[in-house]
Amino acid sequence: MQVHALDGTYELFRHFYALPSRRDRGGREVGALVGVLESVLSMLRYDATHLGVATDHSVESFRNQLWSGYKTGEGIDPDLFSQFHPLEDALTDLGVTVWAMIEQEADDGLAAAAARAAEDPRVRRVVICSPDKDLAQCVHGQRIVQLDRRKRETRDEEGVRAKFGVPPASIPDWLALVGDTADGFPGVPRWGAKSAAAVLARYGHLEDIPDDPEQWEDAPRGARRLAEELRAHRDDAFLFRRLATLRTDAPVFASVDELEWKGPTPRFAERCDALGVPELARRAARLRESSVP
Repeated sequence: MQVHALDGTYELFRHFYALPSRRDRGGREVGALVGVLESVLSMLRYDATHLGVATDHSVESFRNQLWSGYKTGEGIDPDLFSQFHPLEDALTDLGVTVWAMIEQEADDGLAAAAARAAEDPRVRRVVICSPDKDLAQCVHGQRIVQLDRRKRETRDEEGVRAKFGVPPASIPDWLALVGDTADGFPGVPRWGAKSAAAVLARYGHLEDIPDDPEQWEDAPRGARRLAEELRAHRDDAFLFRRLATLRTDAPVFASVDELEWKGPTPRFAERCDALGVPELARRAARLRESSVP
């Protein structure tokens, strides 16, 4: 079997900025929510049989306590933010497993789900459906892969190396040096994607990079200045790596059998009617009927 782990928060953002506004019968904005439901139904129609969706139930997480500049919910469009929790409820009514993350983030939920699913010998492949850079650390061979659904690009371990210049295990170190503007930490001054890849491709992790640049093998241009900056910001670099390292201890599921889609709940039709899209309930019912042997 294949297991799909979907980043629900990313999908909500993507659909919010790609689709026109839509209001439900109560006048609330639901365009992105409906877009995600349509997208999930499309996945179920084609190749997804075992599916879980991770969401940021609370935008802030334990990482905000570690770094004051870490991303928050500030600046999120109210019409977008108002769809966060209704999306979780709608997906649950559709019969899809939802991991609503509170202390941790959706990406932690996806990392935990991928690691847990890969332990099951019945699982042929785990597909993490998100383009986020930090999730590249979860990729393992061709067993755990990352899918950018918008670009229709699938990335296995060799694909991660080709894109970032480092293996999946070094992605947190690479992000620590380069920074991640989406998550709100700056990285180490003067370190860019190419220099970080060149050094980490040889040494793997921050603590293994020699302090003396004269000892660096295949040193990139400006190695001395890079080494000076790393020495001056070493504590920050280790903190940024901690921020970038995804946790795999979220309580996602006990067995992949829990992720098998068995059709919508009776509440889904009522939900779709309130959203003004009763046709989605009919689509879900037909999908279930066609999947029953």
